[in-house]
Amino acid sequence: MAGDERPIRLLLVDDEVGYLEVLGKRLAKRDFQVTTARSGTQAIRCLRDHDFDVAVVDLKMEDMDGIELLKVLKQMLPELQVIMLTGHGSERAARDGLALGAFDYLLKPIDLEILLERVLAAVGRGGDGS
Repeated sequence: MAGDERPIRLLLVDDEVGYLEVLGKRLAKRDFQVTTARSGTQAIRCLRDHDFDVAVVDLKMEDMDGIELLKVLKQMLPELQVIMLTGHGSERAARDGLALGAFDYLLKPIDLEILLERVLAAVGRGGDGS
């Protein structure tokens, strides 16, 4: 990331706490400004209090699934780029998310370099856009 650009503000949403903490730390080490949320409800509260460039949202969560959260996030902030994370077998639901305005979806376990590339592409700072 170029030194003259402000850090990308990223909202990371997953109800798997250990996964959330590890991924959040790995992204923060790459100069992202990371806010984590352990539920869809907490993510909505974060969006009310902070500005984000991109959200990375798990598809399967306890309180609210990623598709429901995507709809709310897009209503609150239509320009917010959302990347869906999904486990094997949920690809169809993730594709449905694309139809609802998600930028992309990626399969878990996620390769950090691929996630970085997609986040940068989502905010127009590189990546190949495919």
